[in-house]
Amino acid sequence: MADSGTFSRSPGTHLIHYAVVAFLLLGGLYYAWTTLPSTTPSRDAREAEALALVQNHPAIGYPTILQAMNEHVRAMKDRGQGVRLGEWRVKQVEGNMYEIRVQLRDQSVRGQWFEREFIWHAHLDLKKVNAASLPADGVTPKAPDMDQRPAPQPLAPS
Repeated sequence: MADSGTFSRSPGTHLIHYAVVAFLLLGGLYYAWTTLPSTTPSRDAREAEALALVQNHPAIGYPTILQAMNEHVRAMKDRGQGVRLGEWRVKQVEGNMYEIRVQLRDQSVRGQWFEREFIWHAHLDLKKVNAASLPADGVTPKAPDMDQRPAPQPLAPS
């Protein structure tokens, strides 16, 4: 029969063992919560509307921003270069203004990786989309300023 004394541990050792296991489990849960994408995105109706407003906004050379991004990814893959389009993220900035972000990682011909973050602001009340980053500015057409008034006409001499 085996000596039961060789397998016994002190209560302090048990406490340390459980503390380490709990710490590792909590760390794993925290990592999964903060970094892994959710399988069912929890977006309220306003966030979904803001995302749709940006994705369906006209792009330079393409009918929509979403099509422009997807076409860029397809073209890079067809050339055999690495590319990854990240998850579209929506955050309420204030009131009815939302910020939409997506990261694009692509590989150059020389093998270097570049990461660009495209940021847009969606104004739901105005149904307006503004580029808020330089990469986003490259795919978003400029809207004519409606705030500018026409210059006053000079008065004709009488």
